[in-house]
Amino acid sequence: MTDTARPTSRDVARAAGVSQATVSLVLGGKSRGRVSERTAEAVRAAALALGYRPNLAARNLRLGRTRTALLVVPALTNEYFARVYTGAARVAAEHEFGVVLYPSPDGIGPARDPFGSARASLDGVIASSMAADALDAIGGGDLPLVMLDSDPGAAGAGATVNFDIADGMRQVARCLLGLGHRRFTHMASAVDTWTFHVRAAALAGTLAGTGDVTLHTERSAHSVEDARLAAERALTRPGPRPTALVCDDDILAAGACKAARRLGLRVPADVSVTGFDDLALATAVEPELTTVRLPADEIGGRGMAALLAVLDGRPANSADLPVELVVRGSTGPPAA
Repeated sequence: MTDTARPTSRDVARAAGVSQATVSLVLGGKSRGRVSERTAEAVRAAALALGYRPNLAARNLRLGRTRTALLVVPALTNEYFARVYTGAARVAAEHEFGVVLYPSPDGIGPARDPFGSARASLDGVIASSMAADALDAIGGGDLPLVMLDSDPGAAGAGATVNFDIADGMRQVARCLLGLGHRRFTHMASAVDTWTFHVRAAALAGTLAGTGDVTLHTERSAHSVEDARLAAERALTRPGPRPTALVCDDDILAAGACKAARRLGLRVPADVSVTGFDDLALATAVEPELTTVRLPADEIGGRGMAALLAVLDGRPANSADLPVELVVRGSTGPPAA
């Protein structure tokens, strides 16, 4: 091999003292149970020393794959979905896959198909339930599909990756009940998706176990201003004022805090506010938000791993990801 020639798998095989087939197994990630770890390490060391890189284009052509996944999310202007992408891209890179983003410019719903024909360009799709309508727009209905934060019983997906969303809302409700709250308003997302239905059911179900509790629902679009207006309606309704505003995400919670201030109310002395997601926004507001932490990068990584399993004909990990209530300054006992 000359100094300028690109090293080949034959060169790696010669340096490691193995066959080209063994090199292919090791560098293709298929050596477990077929090649000893000592031999696999020798192959990897030889490849590193020679500066060998597999010819992915040739290999992909043989396999009939582009090694590209499409991630369908509502919008990257929301920090949560940027973190989902980060996790998916990390796992994809570990398996020499790429991730193409397909965000909706309006935040929720379909966007224009950037491919013309998704089937010609992609191996599979990972989609948030909040952007499910976009699947029709890309024309990729027959591609392997993994759904995130979505109904596990729905048809069409090869796998579903979820947080334990119901447990997160139960943790919120129990925390507030333990502080003594009995008058609740659910600041509910106006988006009609499974994840928000689960939150509503878990909140109502947990509160139903306490006889003197009242629960009102106020719906809002996902913006601070819309949430502010919705919270102002909730806080000025006829009758006793709610002592706790339970919000479906941190953006709604920020709007709720803003509404309380404009009405001359103190958080949490006059009204407690909780969020969901644990975005950077949760610690940017004052007081800082009590919220449910969702490991968004982890669900992105798990989603990519599930897609790889589906592509390989393996069962995907179906266990729900645990979530955690983070208690901060926006919650406290109700005023006497």
